[in-house]
Parts: sequence; structure tokens; C-alpha cells
Amino acid sequence: MLPELKLQPLRYILAIVDHGGFHAAAKQLHRSQPAISMAVRDLESRLGQALFEKGNGKALLTPFGQWCEPRFRELVAHHDRICQDALALVSQQRGRVDIAAVPSVASRLMPAILASFVHDYPGIEISLQDGHSEGVNQMVLRGEVELGITSIWRPDEALSFTPLLQDEIGVVCRDDHPLANHDQLHWQALIGHPLISNGTSRLLEGSPAAELLVESTLYISNMISLTAMLEAGIGITTLPRLAFQEEHERLRFVPLAEPRLERRIGLLRRARQSLSPAAEAMERHLLNTLMG
Repeated sequence: MLPELKLQPLRYILAIVDHGGFHAAAKQLHRSQPAISMAVRDLESRLGQALFEKGNGKALLTPFGQWCEPRFRELVAHHDRICQDALALVSQQRGRVDIAAVPSVASRLMPAILASFVHDYPGIEISLQDGHSEGVNQMVLRGEVELGITSIWRPDEALSFTPLLQDEIGVVCRDDHPLANHDQLHWQALIGHPLISNGTSRLLEGSPAAELLVESTLYISNMISLTAMLEAGIGITTLPRLAFQEEHERLRFVPLAEPRLERRIGLLRRARQSLSPAAEAMERHLLNTLMG
């Protein structure tokens, strides 16, 4: 049977070597010298071999003790590193968090959120991926990321969803389009104008405006391509406000007032499963920032 090595006697051995004797080690460790000697004898008994030479009045290591000393150091140092790393993770001074978000959130909201998070938790590594809502859901389900920020929510018992904010739906068109100068629009005002549908157009489903999707003959999922088509004046589209890229000066966003539609953006995580300490810190930061 292998001997069980407790760390405290190993620390005593190293202190004896480092400080030149039993008396100096006892003083350094705030222990009595008999207690130190007893611990060393017990360890020697467990190992079946003496660690220190006997009878010369000095704390000299035996050849076996010389072999053990660097290995004891390695074992104690490894233990201490693990404890330090564990405490750093628990105190959220270190760690890694993987997040996925829909592109509009990743580009519009996450820069400021991550900047403040990095300031508060400089030791935590962050990986941010973007993808459409179903892709974010799947990344969370598969465990590729711990947290997802997504929209177009469909209930799933394996996932937990916490609503964060509402994102209103509007009409996006070129600045010289007849609809561009309105403050808000009724869905019927869009009839007769070519509608380019996109991945968020499903938000119209189940509403009176769903009729517009029936007449749409062009579908574009990529935002860069969609923006190019809108700037070319090929048609109009509907988008959540966060997905509207305001830096495109030729495009206008007009809120859809009837029906008033919003996409719900929320925080996604696996149900009934704990988060890592780093992900807990990120979850708390997201909730405080977006819900606050």
C-alpha cells in the first residue's frame, strides 16, 4: 500500500532544510520543536527510510532525503498553485467566459459592456462569438458557450431565458423613399412597396403585417448584402432598431406603430446547470448593465 503523504510534514522538512535545523524551523513555523520532530519521525516511518542523518547534531539530509527534497518542493508548490488558482477563480480574479450573441447585440451593445467588464475583472479571459438566434441557442445547448444573448425565443426545457430588453421593429428604407419622412408607419402603408425579407422578418408572423411577407419575393439573411440592396433602392425591409446600422447615412429607420412589434432580447444559459465563477461574474454584469 502506498504511504499517504500529508502536506504539513513536507512543509516541516523543507523549513528544516531552508532554515538550517529543527529549532530554527520550529521558530519560523511557530511550532514547538518536539512537534516538528514527531512529525518528521512519523513521515520517516511512513516512508520506511530516514530523511535526516542521526546523531551528528546537524540537520543533514540522508541520500534518500536528498532525493525526496526537490520532489517535496514540487508537490507543495503544485498544491499551493492549485489552491491559489482555485481561490482566484472563486473570487473571479481569473478564469474564462465564452459568450455568444446575435450580431446586432454583439456590435451595438457588447463593446461598452465588455469594456466595463474588463475594467472590473481584468484577469478574466473573454471569448465572444456572434450568430443568428438559433445558432446562439445551439451553442449554449452544446456547451460551446456558457451564456448567450439572443432574440426570437422559443421555449426549451433545457435552457433558461432571462429577458433583458425590448427592441422595437421599424421600417428601413433609403432616405429618398416616400416612406422615409414619416415619424411612424401603419403596416398598410407598406403595401405596394417591394419588401426585402430577412432573418428577423418572422417577427411579423402572427400579426396583421404578416400579409406583407406573402408578397415578398426577395429574402436576404446577410446584413451587409441587405444594406447594399436597401442603399441601391431595390426595396424596403423591417428590422429591430438595434439591427439598424445608423452609420449608413442614406438609410432611415421609421418605427412601425401598427402593429407595434418588439423582439425580446434575453440572456440564455443551460437550465439546472451551474455557471463557472467567471460566467457568474459576466451574468451579473450583463443583468446589472442591461436591466439596470
